Amino acid sequence: MPSTTRRELMAGAATLAPLALLPVTASAAAPEDRVVRARPLPLADVRLAPSDYLTAVEVNRAYLHRLVPDRLLHNVHRYAGLAPKAEIYGGWESDTIAGHTLGHYLSALALTWQQTGDAELRRRADYIVDELATAQAKRGTGYVGALGRKRKDGTIVDGEEIFPEIVRGEIKSGGFDLNGSWSPMYTVHKLFAGLLDVHAAWGNAAALRVATGLAGYFERVFTALDAARLEEVLGCEYGGMNDSYAELSARTGDARWLRMARLFYDHRVLDPLAAGEDKLANFHANTQVPKLVGLARIHEVSGGDPAKAAAARFFFDRVTQHHSYAIGGNADREYFFQPDTVAQHVTEQTCEHCNSYNMLKLARHLWSWQPDGALFDFYERAHLNHVMSAQDPATGGFTYMTPLLSGAARDYSTTKDDAFWCCVGSGMESHAKHGESIFWEGDDGTFYVNLYIPAEARWATRRATVSLATRYPYEGEVALRFTELRGGTFPVALRVPGWAGDGARVTVNGAAVTPTRARGYAIVARRWKAGDTIALTLPLALRTESAPGDPDTIAVLRGPMVLAADLGPAEGKWDGADPALVGADVLAGFGLRDAAAARYATRGVVRPGDTDFVPFYRQYRRRSAVYFKRFTDAGWAEAEAAYTAEQARLRDLAARSVDVMFLGEMQPERDHQLASELSYPVTYRGRQGRDARSGGYIEFTMKVRPGPLVLQASYWGGERARDFDILVDNVKVATQHLDNDRPGAFIERDYPLPLGLTAGKKTVRVKFLPHDRSSAGPVFGVRLYTARAGATA
Repeated sequence: MPSTTRRELMAGAATLAPLALLPVTASAAAPEDRVVRARPLPLADVRLAPSDYLTAVEVNRAYLHRLVPDRLLHNVHRYAGLAPKAEIYGGWESDTIAGHTLGHYLSALALTWQQTGDAELRRRADYIVDELATAQAKRGTGYVGALGRKRKDGTIVDGEEIFPEIVRGEIKSGGFDLNGSWSPMYTVHKLFAGLLDVHAAWGNAAALRVATGLAGYFERVFTALDAARLEEVLGCEYGGMNDSYAELSARTGDARWLRMARLFYDHRVLDPLAAGEDKLANFHANTQVPKLVGLARIHEVSGGDPAKAAAARFFFDRVTQHHSYAIGGNADREYFFQPDTVAQHVTEQTCEHCNSYNMLKLARHLWSWQPDGALFDFYERAHLNHVMSAQDPATGGFTYMTPLLSGAARDYSTTKDDAFWCCVGSGMESHAKHGESIFWEGDDGTFYVNLYIPAEARWATRRATVSLATRYPYEGEVALRFTELRGGTFPVALRVPGWAGDGARVTVNGAAVTPTRARGYAIVARRWKAGDTIALTLPLALRTESAPGDPDTIAVLRGPMVLAADLGPAEGKWDGADPALVGADVLAGFGLRDAAAARYATRGVVRPGDTDFVPFYRQYRRRSAVYFKRFTDAGWAEAEAAYTAEQARLRDLAARSVDVMFLGEMQPERDHQLASELSYPVTYRGRQGRDARSGGYIEFTMKVRPGPLVLQASYWGGERARDFDILVDNVKVATQHLDNDRPGAFIERDYPLPLGLTAGKKTVRVKFLPHDRSSAGPVFGVRLYTARAGATA
């Protein structure tokens, strides 16, 4: 299984049972002759009213205006033999994955135009499409794009040159590298999807022509491969190519594109899911989610494909129920872990935003087949707590990860626009469309309200205008009013979240009514007329939820909103012990301090001291704690000394750390300029690492600072006998012998560095070199930290 991450070197991871999601099984699949039963109101017919969601859309709109289309088009022009019109952006856009942002940008432009009517964004999208069409015509093959390819000498050239090699059977594929290009089909998919989004938004015919030309090019590439070579290529991340091909088939009515959609099928990952087996552990999470979104779309476009529908449903159920955190996000360091082990993975590398971006897409598909409020219980959870936390409203920047480790600060992309991570792309899309899932209509005439976000919408079917007024989730009342309506009898279904239990109340025009309760909805069917108002009141009592894997690792929630202990500003240093909750009834120690802000003060239940609890998503530039160890008074007295000592040790080590290298993970290896031969990423006991075989090596750069330093490496304690050297700037500092030193546990070994080895330097190169007929590692992490005062080497 792949063990590298998308943040890793190219050459070469509380179940949400408290969400009360209903089990998702193949038997729940919609009938083959009618796979879609409900549809959202068009985004262009929804306008948001003031709220944090509208703020996010407007901040994102300003960000889209800030970007320069010609900079994103730089490689498109250059590789087509046209003169670039502006310099290229930095970050990922200057690497071989260049072009993925352009596709996201097209989608975000189209979505924001639909959400706001901003004419400049439509003009930009049309301009980009015209430039792509010109470059495509200049190439003459149907291909167009910006992705690069790194040759052996390190130069980056037009990435198209890898595809004739692949057709010839010359394939070198890894988890994120295909013939020297970083996830090329992932990048192609983003452009493909962006073109289709522009076409869908206002019927830009050129966008569909460019997309069709691109589709034809890759049809020739992939149909030239036999089954074995195809599977080898699909071992490299390919995004949602199956989704885009299925969508192209739906737009054009051409069955050849549906056949292509089915061709993008990674048997290693998808066959177990179709068989109802959870073998997700150690797979890169977001590589997999788009594949299931694609299967869902194939199911819809084909008129019914039960096997693909079953795989999508099973995957969604397993991820949301057994692999996700309280905020709705999933994965640690980008990888799925063993099911129901969330409590073991509360780290600073949790919850890649792209994962939730794609999980929300999958939820929409599943819900449209068979409306069930439980699906939107998850959607609301992830949308509010994860997606909304991933944008900094002060700068428009985006997170890659949303850390849940106590005291960790969020790392946002900057106003210099020099990152362009994958999550910058999915972020600019996510915050373009907060109105897309509020209102839905069923084939049976039911009007559904799935999200409680202040908004007004046109409902064309009934020639109606509806408004939704609320301060939810800060207040529990939601009021839906038909300001205009062609009168008639139909059901209105308001989602009642699973956590609300029997506490929800419904009124019509101020009078209490008893709704029908079905599939997570309060349903009122009557003859509605203009001016009618139906209101829902939900209880917002505090509750706790345990993390899977440990009933005494808990989070605190208020309605759908995850609360966090406020640990202070991000720019300030935080070196305290992880907060713990102590007492027989910890919630009894919470008092509402500011109802409008959902801020709670604690009294006597937090150790080491009381703190305020606030909405997690709003902790943009603050440090937070989300998960807490829970103790009884007696249990805390027994555990306090050991707990405090261990926390102090870890904090001390973190404070003295100069640099940390996570081997086997893409971005850390890229950031530390890893070089290697006969070296392979590994995953063991939920941890990523890397080894080097006889004749090979692992080498990378680490920062240093003046004074005595210690190099620390982590290994698995049960390794068979092996010997290897550790060198710093080609000076051997230690020879390590491993031979079942501590079975059943990871171990750390420290190597003090001579002062003269680092004096006057800012960085050093660290190398792991195996002895003849032996291997080095696997190494599961390397840290450089300052020795304690008085230590010498």
